Amino acid sequence: MVASASDDDRADVTEADRVGATEPEASDRRGDDTGGRLFVVSTPIGNMGDISLRALDVLRAVDLVLAEDTRHSRHLLTHHGIDTRLLSYHEHNEARATATAMVRLREGRDVALISDAGTPLLSDPGARLVAAAAEAGIQVVPVPGASALLSALVAAAVSTDRFTFFGFLSRKGRERDDALRDLSELPHTGVLYEAPSRVAGTLAELVQRGAGSRRAVVARELTKQFEEVRRGTVAELAAYYADSPPRGEVVIVLAGRTREAPAEDELRTRARELRDAGLSARDVAATLVREGGASRNLAYRLAHEA
Repeated sequence: MVASASDDDRADVTEADRVGATEPEASDRRGDDTGGRLFVVSTPIGNMGDISLRALDVLRAVDLVLAEDTRHSRHLLTHHGIDTRLLSYHEHNEARATATAMVRLREGRDVALISDAGTPLLSDPGARLVAAAAEAGIQVVPVPGASALLSALVAAAVSTDRFTFFGFLSRKGRERDDALRDLSELPHTGVLYEAPSRVAGTLAELVQRGAGSRRAVVARELTKQFEEVRRGTVAELAAYYADSPPRGEVVIVLAGRTREAPAEDELRTRARELRDAGLSARDVAATLVREGGASRNLAYRLAHEA
C-alpha cells in the first residue's frame, strides 16, 4: 500500500523509553561508532501476533522509524508500548525522507524502515534509502518476518524450487503486456500481487495467452480472519472471480508452464548432430536435457546410441 502525500512528515513524537528494554541480539549491537545502522524491519501482514521479538527490540531502540503511513504504524507501535519517533516514508516524499534519514545515519544514529505490512521493498517503498545507505557504507541490517509473497507460496501447493516475483502489474500499456507474456511462458512458478477489482481481468488475460490450463492459486487476506487460499486452473479461477469478486489483499501464484514431451526421433537426430560436432556423450546428454526437455535416462541412452 502507498500512503497519501498528506501524511504528517514532521510528526512530533517523544523519544522511545529505553528503560527495561530487552537486551538486543549480538548481531544488533553496535560494533563501532563510525555510523548508524539502517534496520529493514518486517511487520505483520494481518495477524498482530506475527511481529518478531527481535523486531520489537529494534523498533524500541532506534532513533527513528520510517513508516509508509505513520497513522497505520502508530497503531502497531502503540499496541506494543513503543513510542519511538515516526516519520512518513512513501513514494511521494521518498527523496526528502531519504535525505533526512541519511543525516541521522551519518550522525551515528540507528534508523528502522518499515512498511504498512510485510517486508519492505517488496512492492513497497524503501529501495532508494537502502541503495543510498549501502553507497555511503552504512550497515543495512535485515530483520526478517512476515511476507505475503512467502506466505502465499508455502500455502499454494505448487513448486517453490524456483519462482519469479512480478509485484503489482502495470494497469495497461507495454509493461503490462510484457509481464503477462512472461507469466504465460514462464517455465517455473510466478507470483504477483493484484488489486481485488482486477483479479478476474488479469486471470482472463492469462487465459487468452494460453495459460488457461495451468494450475494457479488466489490467496487473499492472508493471516487475517477471512483468509482464503483457492486453487484451480487459471480458467476455473477466472470464471469464479468474474462472478464473485474477491475482497482484501490478493496474491496470485501461477504454476510454471509444462513442456510437451519431446519426440524421441527428434532427440535421436539431435544427438547424432551433436556427436558429429565432436561433443562427448556426457555433453550430448546434458544438451538434450537442457534444450529438448528430455528425461535424464532417455538423454543418456540416446547420447550413447548416437
